[in-house]
Amino acid sequence: MKKLLIAGIVAIVVLAGFIFLTLSNLGPLVKKTVNTIGPQITKTDVKVADVSISVFSGQATIKGFLLGNPKGFKSSRAMKVGSVYVDIDEGSVTKNPIVINTIKIIAPEITYEKIAGSDNFQVILKNVQKIAKAEKKSGNKSSRGKDEQGKKIVINNVIIKDGKVNLTMTSLGGKEITAPLPDIHLKDIGKEKGGATPAQAFEKILSSLYSSISADSVTKVFNDGLKQLGNLKSLETLDLKTGGDAAEKAVDKAAESVKSVAKGLKGLFNKD
Repeated sequence: MKKLLIAGIVAIVVLAGFIFLTLSNLGPLVKKTVNTIGPQITKTDVKVADVSISVFSGQATIKGFLLGNPKGFKSSRAMKVGSVYVDIDEGSVTKNPIVINTIKIIAPEITYEKIAGSDNFQVILKNVQKIAKAEKKSGNKSSRGKDEQGKKIVINNVIIKDGKVNLTMTSLGGKEITAPLPDIHLKDIGKEKGGATPAQAFEKILSSLYSSISADSVTKVFNDGLKQLGNLKSLETLDLKTGGDAAEKAVDKAAESVKSVAKGLKGLFNKD
């Protein structure tokens, strides 16, 4: 009986030691993963300054998150966040999928740069959607290829609050117009399909973030700011309308250009 008791205590100590080592090494692993995989998904710089994880609670703090801008945009970054709080289900760390109870992104600072027919977040979202679509097509296999399945995640809650959006574009001459970002609460990412890849989860979060950036309340603040800065026209009349309308307007412009060229060619060949 005494031997069984000692064996049980040793087993508990070994198990506790394993959990401790797993969680204590998870911080550097998360940092390395974000800094390595992030740029592959977004095609921009993605950096995390530090990741600390509490061994006992499974809660992580990601400090100094930075999302860079795609090529062709002048501002140095698309988003920065001082701290992101993550509550991990520690019992799922060694399983697949890993369950994340909550991700809280507090006071993100968005730099929303617009150019004719597009904007920085539209380009980043398209990059992420390409990767997510490719993963779905390949049956969610690991990006390292072959038949190995990569780790998936389930996120029960994503909360983004107290953020702000800074509009910048060439016609503002270096000035910015700032609007509050509507709060976001997403639930059950990846839950229905037994987990999502990092790209698929990020696509869901980024799509919702882009919708909030494109919200009517944000656009109104931007338009009011443009008027206060002088005789600038609204975003719509500048052909810089927010959200999915930008891509749609760009397609319409291209179609009009094709019609114009076709009309000119027809006139040319109808001449005597």
